Amino acid sequence: MKAKRSVCKAAAAAVLGFMLTACAGKSLEGKWVEPIPGMEGQVQGVCLEKGGKARSVNSATLLYEKWEQKGDTLILSGKSLGNGVIIDFSDSYVIEKLSDDELVLKNEDLTIKYHKQTEE
Repeated sequence: MKAKRSVCKAAAAAVLGFMLTACAGKSLEGKWVEPIPGMEGQVQGVCLEKGGKARSVNSATLLYEKWEQKGDTLILSGKSLGNGVIIDFSDSYVIEKLSDDELVLKNEDLTIKYHKQTEE
């Protein structure tokens, strides 16, 4: 019985190790953008920088300031400007997909599909 448990634990550890290795090297850092609806050739999004700093891309009303990853969750925080009012916000998104050039985030019914922008 002890041998069977040891085999199960070893198999579970191997699967976990494989999953962690498969995700290694994938970084959230970078400039992530999506097309602006109705504005041909224009993009908007967020730039996730080292040290948890974030900044908005082509948005004057949604000012990202910081980001944090907790497991499969991305937390974006900053200030929302509108109608002369400044509101602090912190939004959590489930990271549904992360590759070298694609980031898909989900928050309830909202799904955002970003692509990594390499040129400035």
